[in-house]
Amino acid sequence: MKIRHFLYNAFLIESGNNKIAIDPGQNLWVFKLGSLIPKSEWIDITHILITHGDPDHHWQSDRVAEASNGQVVCGKELAKFEDGNTLLIDPRRGGLKSWVPFERVHPLDIGESVTLDGVKVEAVKSVHGPISVPILWFNIKQQPGQGERTGLGSMGFKITVDGKTILNLGDSLLLKEWEGLNPDVLMLPIGGMGNNTWTMDVSDALEAVKLISPKKVIPCHYNVSFFWIKNIVPADDQMFKREVEKMGIECSIMLYGDEIEI
Repeated sequence: MKIRHFLYNAFLIESGNNKIAIDPGQNLWVFKLGSLIPKSEWIDITHILITHGDPDHHWQSDRVAEASNGQVVCGKELAKFEDGNTLLIDPRRGGLKSWVPFERVHPLDIGESVTLDGVKVEAVKSVHGPISVPILWFNIKQQPGQGERTGLGSMGFKITVDGKTILNLGDSLLLKEWEGLNPDVLMLPIGGMGNNTWTMDVSDALEAVKLISPKKVIPCHYNVSFFWIKNIVPADDQMFKREVEKMGIECSIMLYGDEIEI
């Protein structure tokens, strides 16, 4: 099994005939706007998992689905049913007024699961925290919740394929409900520092590792850009790695395009 990382929470997992894309979103750096997962990878993707509706996670998902005809899995709040069709919140338009049809989509609630072509995906609770972004001399704050676009459909996913389990928590705060999930690989955010509290910081992420007890950890969603801000979610990944390894757990720091085998 190969895992590749493309910054933020964008991953590709390849095992046998399956190629699973997690959060095919948009690079938000103003000097490098574009798909996080390269377009050359889209055509043979078999499964598309969307942890929530923010642009760095959802922006390219409809395009990837159209190019690949892959199965789509998301949290139920990201979807609605209308005239016999399943609609997802529009990846590229703000607010909650625009919804677009998706084919082969499977919305899940917490604890529900679906098995698609030998890949089992179970929905795991995830809670997106508030966002605070400096724009000029203002601080734009957004609080996820009912009637808000930010963090819409927030969900983590436990993926089981070819006898291995991968847990991706999306953008989440620390939750005690994760205790004992014991995946082979844990992907979790560590960049919730200072005013940017929409995910765990390093300290909370280490607590999550203790609760979850994975065999391997991949930190993500840190040291990335937002428009003109070069690093909106800073984190000391080397310190995180050292502390994880003190627990007797492997930790892989992955940069853009890096690949590991498990």
